[in-house]
Amino acid sequence: MNTHNERAERWPGRIALMVAHCAGMVDLVALPVWVGALIAGYGLDPQRAGALATLFLLGAVISSMVCAPRFPRLRTGMVAVAGFTVAALAFFGVSLTTDYAVMAVLHAVAGAAAGAALSMTHGTVGRCRSPHRMFAMAGMALGVFAIVFLGLMPGLIASLGGPVLFRVFAGVMLVAAVVAALAFPSALVEKTVRALAAAPIAPAVWFAGFGIGCMGLVQAMMFSFLERIGADRGFAPGAVTGVLIALGFVNLLPAPLAALLERRWPAHLVVLGGPVVQAALALTIATSGGYAAYAFAGALFAAVMIFTHTFAFGLVAQLDTGGRALSATPAMLMMGAAIGPVLGGTLVKSAGYGALGAAAVAIGCVAVFCFARAGRRPAAVLS
Repeated sequence: MNTHNERAERWPGRIALMVAHCAGMVDLVALPVWVGALIAGYGLDPQRAGALATLFLLGAVISSMVCAPRFPRLRTGMVAVAGFTVAALAFFGVSLTTDYAVMAVLHAVAGAAAGAALSMTHGTVGRCRSPHRMFAMAGMALGVFAIVFLGLMPGLIASLGGPVLFRVFAGVMLVAAVVAALAFPSALVEKTVRALAAAPIAPAVWFAGFGIGCMGLVQAMMFSFLERIGADRGFAPGAVTGVLIALGFVNLLPAPLAALLERRWPAHLVVLGGPVVQAALALTIATSGGYAAYAFAGALFAAVMIFTHTFAFGLVAQLDTGGRALSATPAMLMMGAAIGPVLGGTLVKSAGYGALGAAAVAIGCVAVFCFARAGRRPAAVLS
């Protein structure tokens, strides 16, 4: 029996998955502008600003952990539409208030709703004939979205204020809800897949998940303060915005490159190198006082995560074919990412930006260990 989702192989379904991926992974693109807007536009200190982003990500983690085990039994399209709709309403609510407690609750609600939708998206991607390739296509869409978002948002926030960011977030979620309602591949999961999903998850999958979480932690911790680091070091606003725009263009490359190299580079080796490169770039951003080094490392930083995550997604798809682990990808990624903004804000507040680089190196070592354990599989599995 064919265990693949045929609707996900058609272009309407692919486009729906790509749009849903962009909306659900908005933090991967928006964190520097997000935290920067909360600091500059709302007058919050780095710790309190980072905590709001953390609440969004924690909401996503919790909902993903709840949804992932139930993925084979859920109507994925309905969950995706409902999730993005609630997230849109929550973000619009954030744009209407300056009360910190209300903003905190709405951030958590938006994260939980978007996380549920993203779980359905990634679980469905995992049931495509080539999960690695479909995830790479979603990554390419995220790169295009990053160019538009990072090119426009700093100027909009400067002229219209911080609330415009959350109105744009609401618009992004609303578009994803509409597209999901029209074309999300929501075919029911066959009994054979349900049987696979009922089997215990292998330890290697858990190690891969922890490795992804560690990289997500470093990504969120550093990326949240990329814009602030540039501003506080005296670089001109246009120069900092230029780095963000360059980052968006660079982000177009890793996903198609990962698709081209799928059969040439073993996934278990790629995921070992990813955390090392990520830590080196983070250390450069955190400690370098010159603009050239800051711009080079900043422009490449997110691309490393996108490239490595694509291979990690393919690796998990090989290790667990039932779709349950892939549906938990948001929890894997955002469990680390949820800690990142508030941890980064705490480190910056207490010890300065240099502490971010040291923490990135330490966390990168843990990620390498986890991916090394995940890669200890028979050669047939990893081929």
